[in-house]
Amino acid sequence: MDEEGVPLDEATTDGRRLKGERRKRELIDATLRVVARDGVAGVSHRSVAREAGQPFTSASYYFSSIQELLRAALTGCMDTDAARMQALAEATDDGADGLRELAELLARVVRESGPLLAEYELYLLAAKDTSLRGATSRWMAAVADFAARYTTDPTRVQVFVGAIDGLLLQGLLTDDPPTPDDFERMLRVLLPERSITEPS
Repeated sequence: MDEEGVPLDEATTDGRRLKGERRKRELIDATLRVVARDGVAGVSHRSVAREAGQPFTSASYYFSSIQELLRAALTGCMDTDAARMQALAEATDDGADGLRELAELLARVVRESGPLLAEYELYLLAAKDTSLRGATSRWMAAVADFAARYTTDPTRVQVFVGAIDGLLLQGLLTDDPPTPDDFERMLRVLLPERSITEPS
């Protein structure tokens, strides 16, 4: 039933659900833009709703607290990054040069620094709030899975996971970020060869 007690048909219900999901997505995207511009401290229901071009009540309706909004933003971007990394890993198994593709991806992400800056702001938030670490753990697991396509050495995998975050963060701190060729040279030092042998 709607607000006036009139029954809603299935199509109307689905339409409203889709509209609600779209508004939530817009609010999450707006949160990332606010974080990139003003830091986590700049996030409020009002600032996010204004950035999304939605009424103030919309942000508080879909996200009852700022913590819930930040959690949704962090989860969204980390899951997107993890899925992208997983796709690269799977392509590598099909014979593609995953290190080159990863180098091009890293260069693009650093060049378009706004979203990356927001992610690291939220990433640091997860260091203080353990409830946020599920999303960051999925990202790190995806990077580890990519490395595991090249080496069975667990220490090398661990170093690779840490290096990716470090290289991205370092890219934010320079006016001359690494190019795809730069990233590729560094990646091939970290994972010099595909040392995994096929079972006989």
